[in-house]
Amino acid sequence: MPKNNRFNSFEIALSGISCAVAVLFLALGILSGWLLATGYFIGVVALMVPLSKKFYKGGFLAYAGTCVLTVIMGAAAKFWDLVPFIMFFGLHPLINALIDKSKFNKWIFLPAKALWFDAMLIVGYYLVFGGAMGGTLLPENVYETINRYFFLLVFTVGTFVGVIYDLLASRCQLAVNAVVARIRK
Repeated sequence: MPKNNRFNSFEIALSGISCAVAVLFLALGILSGWLLATGYFIGVVALMVPLSKKFYKGGFLAYAGTCVLTVIMGAAAKFWDLVPFIMFFGLHPLINALIDKSKFNKWIFLPAKALWFDAMLIVGYYLVFGGAMGGTLLPENVYETINRYFFLLVFTVGTFVGVIYDLLASRCQLAVNAVVARIRK
C-alpha cells in the first residue's frame, strides 16, 4: 500500500469522525433548544480536529457535510438556529487555519473577522427577529433600547465579543492540536 493512500485514508477518517460528532451535537442542540450553545461549541471543536493535522480539504468537507447533514437530521424545522453556524462559527476554524498557513500576521485579519462577526449578527437580527426584537423574557423597554441602538450595539459590543471569540477560538485550536498530535497515523 503506497504511503500517500494511507495519509489520504487518515484524512478521510479524521474528517468523517469530525463531521459525525459535529452533526450529532448540532442536531441535538438545535432540536432541544436549550443545548444550542453546547451544540455550537462541540461542533466548532469537532471541526478543528482535521485542521490540527493541516487537512484543509478535509476540514472544508467536514464543515459542508456538517451543515447538510444537520439540516437532514431535523434542523430544517429550525433552520434559522443553524444560520449563525453556517455563516460564521463553522467556517471560522477553517479561515483561522488558512490564515495561519499563509504566514501573514494574524492581527491584520482581526478587523475583517470582527466585521464578519458583526455581519452575522446583523443578518441574524433580520432573519430571526425580522428587524425588531421583542418578547416576554425581558421588560419591553429593554427591547425598545436594543432595537433603537441595534447597529451601535453590534459595532461596539458585537465587535468586542467577536474579537474575544476569535482569541479564545485560537487558544482552543492550540489545545485541539495538542490532543490530536498524540494520535498515531
